[in-house]
Amino acid sequence: MFDSVAQALPPRPGIGYKPQHFKDILENPGAVAWLEIHAENYMGDGGRPHAQLRLLAERFAFSVHGVGLSIGGEAPLDEAHLSRLKHLCDWLQPASFSEHLAWSSHDDTFLNDLLPLPYTAETVTRVADHIDRVQEVLGRRMLLENPSSYLAFAGAEMSETDFLRDVARRTGCGLLLDVNNVFVSATNLTFDAAAYLADFPTDLVGEVHLGGHFADSDDHGAPLLIDSHNAAVVDPVWQLYAGLIGRAGPLPTLIEWDNDVPDWPVLRAEAARAAQILDPVA
Repeated sequence: MFDSVAQALPPRPGIGYKPQHFKDILENPGAVAWLEIHAENYMGDGGRPHAQLRLLAERFAFSVHGVGLSIGGEAPLDEAHLSRLKHLCDWLQPASFSEHLAWSSHDDTFLNDLLPLPYTAETVTRVADHIDRVQEVLGRRMLLENPSSYLAFAGAEMSETDFLRDVARRTGCGLLLDVNNVFVSATNLTFDAAAYLADFPTDLVGEVHLGGHFADSDDHGAPLLIDSHNAAVVDPVWQLYAGLIGRAGPLPTLIEWDNDVPDWPVLRAEAARAAQILDPVA
């Protein structure tokens, strides 16, 4: 069994924690109310990284975001990896744990990417079985993140939102809604991002992500966006986010910036912009 209580992250802005910002976060957090880490960066034993997290956890709620479980993979989950993840969650006691709707491993090969899945009934069953196992081992509810997409499968049997809704219904998991991923996918696959968000089951959302992307073009000159997490949130994503919050109410919102990480004042300003959208509907 797992704890199905609603996520305890405050409906305020959060930031992806980077050690170079440790002192700044303690001294001048601004609107930042919680922090997120990538699980795989903290699966070692102790040392300065763990000491910093323990100190920060006295003042901030934490979210743990996994990137290595390969939830959509055909093979059983890596039980050793899952055990390390449980150890991390047991001592940190995060308010939230999340993973991606993707696969990244095959046999004993790990691919450094989050690869797409066909939205079929068979895939729903496989993903749901894996989530059930994660929640059983961790003893806590998991959030499943919508992917950024660069292709669509011809054999898809349902929409992405229906797929996520079905998985959540079967497992009791929550959802992590990445608005930048929606914008990236909508641009690459030419669908309406606002319509996608209108169909998203926001009652299941325990966390929202906002991030930057890299703009390119494909071999035919069509726009191609890459979910790179190395830039500020663009205005169209802010507009989609404002519409989402206007409909759903305030939600825990992460500023996700993992590459080309800027100085703290830049991140603090992004969090402040999210707070300006959250505050009027609080």
